Amino acid sequence: MSLNSIFQYFVPKDKKFFPLFEQAGSNLIEMAKKLQEMVNTIDPVKRSELNKTLEDLEHHGDNITHQIHLELGKNFITPFDREDIHSLASSLDDVADFIYGASNRMELYKVMNPSPAMKQIADLIAEATVHVATALNELRDLKNIRRITDSCVRINSVENKADSIFDKAVGELFEFEKDAITLIKNKEVLSAMEDATDKCEDVANVLESILVKNA
Repeated sequence: MSLNSIFQYFVPKDKKFFPLFEQAGSNLIEMAKKLQEMVNTIDPVKRSELNKTLEDLEHHGDNITHQIHLELGKNFITPFDREDIHSLASSLDDVADFIYGASNRMELYKVMNPSPAMKQIADLIAEATVHVATALNELRDLKNIRRITDSCVRINSVENKADSIFDKAVGELFEFEKDAITLIKNKEVLSAMEDATDKCEDVANVLESILVKNA
C-alpha cells in the first residue's frame, strides 16, 4: 500500500458520509413534494407520472443508502459510531420506502379522490422531511446542537399530529364508509402515509442518540 493510500485511509470521513446524508435528506424533501402533488390532483395521467417519478426517487434513495453502506465497509475511521451510521441510513431509507409505498398504493388501488386526511398527512410528511434535512445538514460539525434538537422535537410533534389524524380518519372510515373495498383501499394508503411519519421519528431517535454520544 502506498503512502498516499495509507494517508487517504485516515482522512476524516466527513467528506464521505455527510454529503451522502445530506443528499438523502434532499431526496426525501423532493419525494414528499411529489406525494403532495399526487394527493392534490385527480388527473390519472399526471398521478401516474408522479408515481413513476417517486419510484425513481426511491431508487435514488436506495443508491445513496447502498453507497453509505459501501463507505462503512471501506473506512476504518467514521465520524460517529458505525451502528449509528447504519441505523441512520436505514431509517432514512425506510422513510423513502413508505412515501413511495403510499403513492404506489394510491396508483395500484385507483384511489381517485384522496381524502382530506390523506392531504393533511402528506403535508405533515413534507414538514417532517424538511426538519429531517435540516438536522442532517447540521451533522457535519455538531456545533449547532440546539438546531438538531429542535428539529427532532418538531419531527416528534409532526408524528403525533399524523397519528391523531390517522386515528380519526380510520375511525370515520369504519363508521361511515359502507363499501368494504373502498374502506380497505383508503386505510392502506393512510397507513403507509402514517408509517412514513413514524419512520421520520425513527430518524429523530437516531439523531438524538448521536448527539448524546458526541455532544
